[in-house]
Amino acid sequence: MAAATPLVIQSRDNALLKDLRRLSQDSTAYRKQGRVWLEGDHLCSAALVRGIEPQIAVFAESFWPFAPTELKQAAAKNVLIADALWRDLSGLESPAQMGCVMALPDVAALDADAPTVVLDRLQDAGNVGSVLRSASAFGFTQIAALKGTAALWSAKVLRAGMGAHFALRLVEGLSEQDIAALRVPLLVTSSHRGEFLHRAKLPWPCAWVMGHEGQGVSQALEERAFAHIRIAQPGGEESLNVAAAAAICLHASGAGHSV
Repeated sequence: MAAATPLVIQSRDNALLKDLRRLSQDSTAYRKQGRVWLEGDHLCSAALVRGIEPQIAVFAESFWPFAPTELKQAAAKNVLIADALWRDLSGLESPAQMGCVMALPDVAALDADAPTVVLDRLQDAGNVGSVLRSASAFGFTQIAALKGTAALWSAKVLRAGMGAHFALRLVEGLSEQDIAALRVPLLVTSSHRGEFLHRAKLPWPCAWVMGHEGQGVSQALEERAFAHIRIAQPGGEESLNVAAAAAICLHASGAGHSV
């Protein structure tokens, strides 16, 4: 496919540029627009590998002559933005020189039997993106995010996820009651009770619940747990960062199932 002849934007007041700026800088704008901003060639290429065709590919004007051919040919519409306007669009201190816009996946309900990670009000975007990376790496296919969790398709979570989004079924805005739709057993992480992870016989498929950075897992989900699991910490730290804990638990569960 030949690269689409690019549209050049040179005005700060251009309507498309304003929409792109909102997608880049407003963490929940994707819900209103029904589309997602992917900044940088890594995220755009990761989407292409998963068979996702962007609606629009966007390039800094000076980068266009040097852009990889596969990115120039990825979308039906190419847009060049004047270099003077590019920094205002980007949410990064060192802006990438291109991005693309994809349609927001239409996922309305949970898959009741999927290996799942439940995010119970995780608020740090870096933590959320890191958990998504671990989930994808260790064979989990679904993320169930409760209300209060950082917006899954926000630019910061996307950057931290490093492409994991495109391998996962992402369902957000859920209530504690919605989690009851899962038929897989719920494993709840705890820093002070339950069986030690290295001794536990873990079911598969399952759903791991990762709780709020400060408050932990809600009482309602604690009560629904099939098992409470804790990680042995011989060094004596009070608790682990939730993203680190998730990586350890998901590896023990998913990788253990695959060998």
